[in-house]
Amino acid sequence: MVEARRPSGTHRIGVIAGDGIGPEVVEASSPLLAAAAAADGVLLEWIPFPWGCDHYHATGRMMPDDALDRLADTDAIFLGAVGRPDVPDHISVRDLILPIRRHFEQYVNLRPMSLLPGVRGALAGHPDFDMVCVREKSEGEYTGAGGRFDVGTSEERAEQTGIFTRRGIERVARYAFELARSRPRRLLASATKSNALQHAMVFWDEVVEEVAADYPEVTWRPYHVDALAARMVTHPQTLDVIVASNLFGDILTDLGAALTGSLGLAPGANLNPERLHPSMFEPIHGSAPDIAGRGIANPVGTIWAGALMLRHLGLQGAHDSVVRAIEAVLAAGAVRTPDLGGRATTLEMARAIGERLG
Repeated sequence: MVEARRPSGTHRIGVIAGDGIGPEVVEASSPLLAAAAAADGVLLEWIPFPWGCDHYHATGRMMPDDALDRLADTDAIFLGAVGRPDVPDHISVRDLILPIRRHFEQYVNLRPMSLLPGVRGALAGHPDFDMVCVREKSEGEYTGAGGRFDVGTSEERAEQTGIFTRRGIERVARYAFELARSRPRRLLASATKSNALQHAMVFWDEVVEEVAADYPEVTWRPYHVDALAARMVTHPQTLDVIVASNLFGDILTDLGAALTGSLGLAPGANLNPERLHPSMFEPIHGSAPDIAGRGIANPVGTIWAGALMLRHLGLQGAHDSVVRAIEAVLAAGAVRTPDLGGRATTLEMARAIGERLG
């Protein structure tokens, strides 16, 4: 049997809209991303995969047995959000997002953090707040190693083991240094806690320093993660690229998103830099069940994540067009969702951005 070939100039996008506000922001974002790609002469073929908490209640699984094989035939994965109060997080996350990230070796979680025009965040007086975090996503503190022991006794304990490998640290550090070298300021900060975590973080520091020797043009230094969090608030102009472990990167980027004005503005990309497998793109805000179904979620983080997807697919012009449109709408200030102090719906915000494409 001859396998059908996709038309030249077509990218297959696997869409997992997911739960909560996920379907709302994906529905609002997809048409303008398709329009931006079309302007670059590329067709986006959306392949919906209705997996998530509804699928779990219907089948007992967050996604089917052949899910990873089906996703492997896509060029990228576009994710809305996963999780709902009626499904424990250790099921919704560990049975859907984590298997995808691990199977496709999406070991870089890229999260831009910058002040967008017209948005008054907590650091409005620091126009130089422009950072990007390279978060290690395949190992570290979130591997799930450990367990509960002597349950129900006075000696009950829980052990959560972080696992760090030379390969894992080296490849994410190298990606971060390459990124820092490509940016104007050529600065890199490494998040550590080697004063308290004498095994894992001392190892992290040693490997990052070894990689740094290959990038003499990049100015870098390690920061204890608590001091780095404070520096993001007090001296953001001194930071540019941050490389961090799974846990530290998770916390620092939520702080960064809050400082820019809203979690609804923040995008994320889960990358397989070697492009051997599809990468996955998503907003970082989660499923927000408290506002799900009301049509008021901010779609900017999803649209920006989609722009990162376009860039990853080689559509730099489409990426730039989408980002300029986001900035133009926010700078104008006439259309804002409630998280930004306005009354616009999710669809109204997305339409306004779509009208600015060009």
